[in-house]
Amino acid sequence: MAGTGQTIRTSRPVLSAGIRSFTFHGDAAPALEAVDLQVVPGTLTAVLGPSGSGKSTLGRLLADWLPPEGAGTLEGFLELAGTRLQFRGREDPRINPAEWGRHVGFVPQDPAAVLSTVRSTVAEELAFSLENAAMERPAMKAAVEHSAALLKLTELLDRNPAGLSGGQLRRLAIGCAIISGPEVLIMDEPFASLDSAGAADLALLVEDLVRRGTAVVVLSQVVDAPLLAAETWIVLARGTVTASGPPVELLGQGQLPSGIRSSGSGPAAEPGVHQPAKAPDTVPRAPVLELRGVSFDYRPANRTGRRRRALREATGSDRRGHGVLSGIDLKVRPGEIVAVTGPNAAGKSTLLRHVNGLLRPTAGSVLVHGTDITGAPAGETARSVGLLFQQPRDQLFERTVLREVQFGLDRLFHPGEAAARALAALSAVGLAAAAPRHPAELPASGQRLLALATVLARKPSVLALDEPTVALDGDGLALLDAAVRSAAGEGAAVVLVTHDLDYARATAHRVVTLDGGRLNG
Repeated sequence: MAGTGQTIRTSRPVLSAGIRSFTFHGDAAPALEAVDLQVVPGTLTAVLGPSGSGKSTLGRLLADWLPPEGAGTLEGFLELAGTRLQFRGREDPRINPAEWGRHVGFVPQDPAAVLSTVRSTVAEELAFSLENAAMERPAMKAAVEHSAALLKLTELLDRNPAGLSGGQLRRLAIGCAIISGPEVLIMDEPFASLDSAGAADLALLVEDLVRRGTAVVVLSQVVDAPLLAAETWIVLARGTVTASGPPVELLGQGQLPSGIRSSGSGPAAEPGVHQPAKAPDTVPRAPVLELRGVSFDYRPANRTGRRRRALREATGSDRRGHGVLSGIDLKVRPGEIVAVTGPNAAGKSTLLRHVNGLLRPTAGSVLVHGTDITGAPAGETARSVGLLFQQPRDQLFERTVLREVQFGLDRLFHPGEAAARALAALSAVGLAAAAPRHPAELPASGQRLLALATVLARKPSVLALDEPTVALDGDGLALLDAAVRSAAGEGAAVVLVTHDLDYARATAHRVVTLDGGRLNG
């Protein structure tokens, strides 16, 4: 990392691009067209745009995570540290990824994608790139400790990355990107999945990096408060630049496209996306879902030694073995929407996995329609409880969008009804036209909505949604909101875990907080 001192600013860009067009192989239309960008040391640049605008494609091109020679045809130039590479779509130069990576750090939208997957601890992941650069061990150890302190990862250095929460995983990915001190740091939706404390810490880190001379580029469809301090906003829509300039100038001219939303503290909130949820009828009804004294600590009495430690690491208990859930009581009635909030690693995802039987309590019981689901096969419970995972990759595997939603429905319904349910679910999330496409071709927001459709198609009596707003732009958020309200209106009990407090307060009938293993509210 660069040393402390005065802000380092020069007028000469460290990274620039002049993209006349970039077209993925097999596509007829360009994904990017007429995009010009210059990144100067010691500045913050925000690239804003709704889902499908080309933000991630641009970020990956700039970071050499989307090599033109393998992914598509690029016409234009990329220039890094004074060296310009000209691309004409034929006999183009090849980028040296190792050399490029020394100058440009990248944090993708899915933070797990930046990890090596061959290291067993957070410390080893942080050190991975330094080992490859043959850094001396004392210097490497100091760099790991310094980066861990910056990202509040010191207490997690011995943990298995597979056991981290979504927010912790994002902080680790950022640590891996900055540990070698790149001149440019590009981050795609970096504030997603972070609790308020984590977002504030990241904002301070960005401010510090910029002050020390790093050029920081944030790609986002959300106007998070720290982006108001950017020198430049570049607004993308349908793969091209529609506006660029200082934030105050663009906000004054109203040049943000529809779909860009606010985190709650910015000025770009879309009116009408959220209206306070109407409380369900007050007639007493038996709860659809009930948790009675549920505790969980990843330390079953019949597991010892290495086996117990591996389970604890893989599932996310802290390394001291403390309990994750302690005496949780919760009732959710038909038509009720309950939001569960709380800090990163509080156990929110663990709680949801009890709702559908993927995890079983070490004490207490979980009842669905009055029946204890402990011991019931997870597949049987899935008929009544639909779980949306925090990462869409965990539940998408088919060859087409339609096949993804139809998977398993034919075992529950006759062919005609299965097909009708699949198409209705896709329509509900705005993906009917994407039915023949491969799920991997969808943007991150589309993949999240597709995962939601796979849950909605079964019309379960309980919906358990883990961070459903992550990666959604304003339009996607409106689709999610409508789907959740519709399911509740038809009598489903909805439990959603989220860090989006504005969405929780506007949509849920109740907001409860999980912290220290206990549920409050």
